[in-house]
Amino acid sequence: MNYNNAFFEKAFGRPEQLEVSDVPEFCFCGRSNVGKSTLINKILGRKSIARVSSKPGKTVTVNFFRVENIRLVDLPGYGYAKVPFSEKDRWSELMEAYFGSKRNIRMAFQLIDMRHPATEFDLTMLEFMRHNKIPYTVVLTKSDKLNKTETAERLSLIRDELGVFAENTEIITFSANKNDDAQKLRQVIEKML
Repeated sequence: MNYNNAFFEKAFGRPEQLEVSDVPEFCFCGRSNVGKSTLINKILGRKSIARVSSKPGKTVTVNFFRVENIRLVDLPGYGYAKVPFSEKDRWSELMEAYFGSKRNIRMAFQLIDMRHPATEFDLTMLEFMRHNKIPYTVVLTKSDKLNKTETAERLSLIRDELGVFAENTEIITFSANKNDDAQKLRQVIEKML
C-alpha cells in the first residue's frame, strides 16, 4: 500500500453528516493531546496531513483520510476538562454515531500516553470496543519521553493496569521520532486487510 498517496477526504462535526462506510476503516481513539494526529501523520509519512496542536481538544470533528482502498479515521479526543459540557456532549454523540453506524471498522487503535496509567476514559473506551466486538490494538504513545528504565517499568505495569482489556491484545509502543514504530502500525493495518 502506498501511504504517500494519502489525502484528507472529509470531516464531519454532526452525527447526521456521517456518510455510509464503503471501505475498511481504521480509527484512532484516545484522550485529548495523546498524539492521534501526530501518529496518523507518521503512518502516512506526512508532516501535517492531520492537524497537530499543542493545545488539547482541537480535534472537534471526525476526520477521514483516504489511502487507496481504506480510510484512517481521526476521532475527537476525550477527557479534556476545559471544554464546555455542551461540546463534550456533542463529541460523545458524534462518537456514538460513528461507532453505531454499521461501519466497516477493521481495527481501532486505542492510544494511551505511555508516561501515565490508563485513565478511566481509556478503560471505558476499551470496554465499549470489547462489548461491541470491535478489534483493537493498544498504542502507547510518547515513548520517546521516557528513558529505557522508565519504559521497561511502564511496560511491566500496563498489562496489569488494563486488566482484562490486555488479554490477547497487541500492545505497541510509539515514538514520533522512530520510523520503525510507524511501520509496526502499517503492518497491523495491512494484516487486517
